[in-house]
Amino acid sequence: MRQVGLILENGFQLMGLAALSAFEFANAELGENGYRLTILSESGGTIRSSMNAGIETLPFGVMPDTLMTAGELAPQPPSPALRGFVARAGMEARRVAGLCTGAFVLAEAGLLNGRAATTHWAHAQTLQSRFPQARVDADRIFIQDGPIWTSAGMTSAIDLTLALIEEDHGVALSRSIARKLVVYHRRPGGQSQFSALLELEPRSDRVKRALTYARENLRNALSVEELAEAASLSPRQFSRVFREETGQSPAKAVEALRLEAARIMLEEGRHAMDTVARDTGFADRDRMRRAFLRSYGQPPASLRRALRLMDGE
Repeated sequence: MRQVGLILENGFQLMGLAALSAFEFANAELGENGYRLTILSESGGTIRSSMNAGIETLPFGVMPDTLMTAGELAPQPPSPALRGFVARAGMEARRVAGLCTGAFVLAEAGLLNGRAATTHWAHAQTLQSRFPQARVDADRIFIQDGPIWTSAGMTSAIDLTLALIEEDHGVALSRSIARKLVVYHRRPGGQSQFSALLELEPRSDRVKRALTYARENLRNALSVEELAEAASLSPRQFSRVFREETGQSPAKAVEALRLEAARIMLEEGRHAMDTVARDTGFADRDRMRRAFLRSYGQPPASLRRALRLMDGE
């Protein structure tokens, strides 16, 4: 049975505990071959979350097989004892993982020096500036660099944990756990933290309605006239309001939605290129290829190959 330790500090974000749920479901299927879960803190006792919920913890002791550090809403410098324990984990534990802003603790302990890492997008620039020896990628769900793992914010801790379980016990088990958690199995580590709709941040319900319509009808031409009708505006009004609220033209926004949908289909790995192009509204492979080159700097085929290599296929 492998031991997993999750370190909490006062002010930790409760979402970090969700990562343990994946291990809990793994134990239900693995029995004695599963995981022993321990919640740790420097001195043990009750640790308070950012919402003041108390969690009982054990003090640092025997180094677990996998050590994880939970994130905080506002990451603080770790104590010397915590920094030392995590640094020791880099030499003694099989794996060390920083969930969300827990990556800052790993960086303080020197474990991110020369390594690729990610964290919550809102803190990525700070992590890079404070720890220039790390290679921070703000646009990743999770990253594995040798024995060091880091995840983006909030729910991406579950994606990282599913990947850890997959590494230990194979894809069938991680897929089964994902179904029980009612989450996507599993977002590849390279998937973007950002959603095209979130990036656009429209203010009015009419523009939001038009964008939702576009995402649900990507096979359509999605002309300005069609989107304007969904927004209950004239085409001229719609174009003006859309640009004022999003800073983009409707055509550019629609392309971003098509690209996001196409990338997800490629990550799933079950669809032919012609099917991806048709279902996302690019009409043909060549048009989709040109859009990928503009936005990602590589064609869809190269992206699919990279994802397969990353997933060990």
